[in-house]
Amino acid sequence: MNTPNREDLSATWNYLEQGVEKIMRDLNSGMDMNTYMGVYTAVHNFCTSQRAVSASPSLQQAAGGHRANLLGEDLYNNLINYLSRHLSGLKFESQKHADEALLAFYIKEWDRYTTAAKYINHLFRYLNRHWVKREMDEGKKNIYDVYTLHLVRWRMDLFDDVQKHVMDGVLKLVEKQRNGETIETAMVKSIVDSFVSLGLDENDSTKSTLDVYRKYFELPFLEATTAYYQIESKQFVAENNVVEYMKKAETRLTEEQNRVQMYLHPDISGPLMKTCERVLIQEHAPLLREEFQVLLDNDRQPDLQRMYNLLSRIPDGLDPLRTKFEAHVRRAGTSAVDKIADGGDSLEPKVYVDALLEVHTQYQNLVNTAFKGEAEFVRSLDNACREFVNRNQVCKSASTKSPELLAKYADSLLRKSAKSAEESDLENKLTAIMTVFKYVEDKDVFQKFYSKMLAKRLVNNLSASDDAETSMIGKLKEACGFEYTNKLQRMFQDMQISKDLNDSYKEWLTKMADGGSGVDFSCQVLGTSFWPLNPPNTPFNIPEVIVQTYSRFVEFYNQKHTGRKLTWLWHLCKGDLKVNYWKNTKVPYTFQVSTYQMAILLLFNDQLTVTYEDIDTTVGLTKDFLDPSLGVFLKAKVLTISPPGSKPGPETTFTLNPDFRSKKIRVNLNITVKAEQKQEIEETHKTIEEDRKLLMQSAIVRIMKARKVMKHVVLVQETIVQIQSRFTPKIPEIKKCIDILLEKEYLERLDGERLGNYTRMCVHTWLC
Repeated sequence: MNTPNREDLSATWNYLEQGVEKIMRDLNSGMDMNTYMGVYTAVHNFCTSQRAVSASPSLQQAAGGHRANLLGEDLYNNLINYLSRHLSGLKFESQKHADEALLAFYIKEWDRYTTAAKYINHLFRYLNRHWVKREMDEGKKNIYDVYTLHLVRWRMDLFDDVQKHVMDGVLKLVEKQRNGETIETAMVKSIVDSFVSLGLDENDSTKSTLDVYRKYFELPFLEATTAYYQIESKQFVAENNVVEYMKKAETRLTEEQNRVQMYLHPDISGPLMKTCERVLIQEHAPLLREEFQVLLDNDRQPDLQRMYNLLSRIPDGLDPLRTKFEAHVRRAGTSAVDKIADGGDSLEPKVYVDALLEVHTQYQNLVNTAFKGEAEFVRSLDNACREFVNRNQVCKSASTKSPELLAKYADSLLRKSAKSAEESDLENKLTAIMTVFKYVEDKDVFQKFYSKMLAKRLVNNLSASDDAETSMIGKLKEACGFEYTNKLQRMFQDMQISKDLNDSYKEWLTKMADGGSGVDFSCQVLGTSFWPLNPPNTPFNIPEVIVQTYSRFVEFYNQKHTGRKLTWLWHLCKGDLKVNYWKNTKVPYTFQVSTYQMAILLLFNDQLTVTYEDIDTTVGLTKDFLDPSLGVFLKAKVLTISPPGSKPGPETTFTLNPDFRSKKIRVNLNITVKAEQKQEIEETHKTIEEDRKLLMQSAIVRIMKARKVMKHVVLVQETIVQIQSRFTPKIPEIKKCIDILLEKEYLERLDGERLGNYTRMCVHTWLC
């Protein structure tokens, strides 16, 4: 067929329509190259015809005299009319189909139509490049390139009428899949893609949007999803338990995520999951939370993890769970302590600490696994542990009992014993101690008891491992800072200094004319301000046998250091006495005794029987120290008392027991009496109270020196903040300290400056 006259619109369009119709309806059979090029040429010829230029003088002038016609409006309108007629026919055909058949028809025609649109767009390329571009550049509305025009007409002439029926078919397919049936997912994906392709930006036709997709696909899809899962979830909950429902909800959420990946647009992922979470989780959240306590009581970790995973998806879904979890752990810890609290004062520190650790370990594992170590659940666990560690049945009589028992447990681990743990096991146990220590509020109590026990271990050479001691101090330093462990570290330094000092003393003795007294002697010189050791509170007459040794060391030390005063801690000294009284033993017994006990036993070198009065006069100890020492000898049957059965005191006499026997050659008589232990604990607590008062006073003065003037209530709160890392101060105690500082004129109360019930304070300028 020949190309029509370029100036004949009717002939030209008839020619073009045949080519467009061929492409639109029978593209598969193909189009020969001559016909294809003929259509393209006809478009070009018509748009550049003389008639069209003559009909538009203004356009001719705008064209600068060239014969190129930039109008093309007639062709554009004819193409619109053709597309409208074609789509009207498709709309009529679509009414013959429903559900899946409609979807198949829609997809088939959409694919045919969009493919044809690409070819037709190429044929009308000259129109796109000139007339369409010029119209768009001038800001004309509703003018599109030929391909986009096809999409616009599809939406206007077909889509608006059939989209609801198409969506109904899509939703029925999806419901079938949700019910477990197999569907053709590619069909749904093609529908989704077609809806997305129809989105055009009204302000810029070259850009696409998701408006059509969201309005006609996403919105009804979400509404159908809501309705489906509301019905299903209510029915499932009525027929099954909560755990089974959680499993069902997990499965449904996973299915919806997979559905997005299979055939839905990624844009729907967020709204779809939020819709499912609202219907499947949020609307049933109260029911799930009611089950939480049951799962906790039965330690059902997989189900707890399932509940956590679900409720973590909704806003504030976990808050009630954290509150219940904290209360549950607190009850579990309190109950665990109640079971072992019947021991009273005789409660073993290990039993107590193990009970605390068992609860913490159990629920720490639960938090790490079921709750994925989430920070807020960790906080709830810490709050609960802090509560039952510091306030339980054992702590009722004394709030400082937990840190005291913890320090004693640490002492039992670090002290030499037949049951000393291996290095690796010991390190794990020290780490466990630090777990409990983290929750202890009165850390100053632990520090005081630990330092006293460390001092005893070092002085008596009872540490199981220097590495373990150093490791423990390092852990405390990491937890509480340098100041907390400063004195502990200085104790170790003093022990090394003392070792070097003893070596120097032995060298000095070898240079002496007499070579010393013959007594094997070693001495530890400890700094007063670093060691929690008090001077003896009883007079004591040093035995003559060690006077020379004692004097020699004082002479040596004064030569080495000037201006220092030595205070001898006789109550902490000890020695070995070799006993030659019992001749029938193959090896003489060696008694391990305190210095006080040594002074008593040495009296029996001159006579076998000594009166209480002679012992009292010669040794010089007070009754509180003398009687317990004699009691140890009587209990060990080293001495006998007359009259028999009486207690040490005036008018009693003591005799070496000729029938003394022991399975051990080295007999330890240096035993701490329970009464002494109790007295030492009481003294420690008194020291703690005094230290706390000083600490609070120093904090108050430090705050006031920085702030100069403060309201009373603010000063109290600031003091609590500064001190609570060491212990939790009580407000009445802080007020007492303020009153003490007022009396000492460290602070003064400002007259006439009253606000409510509080006054303001200032520190005297001479303190700054």
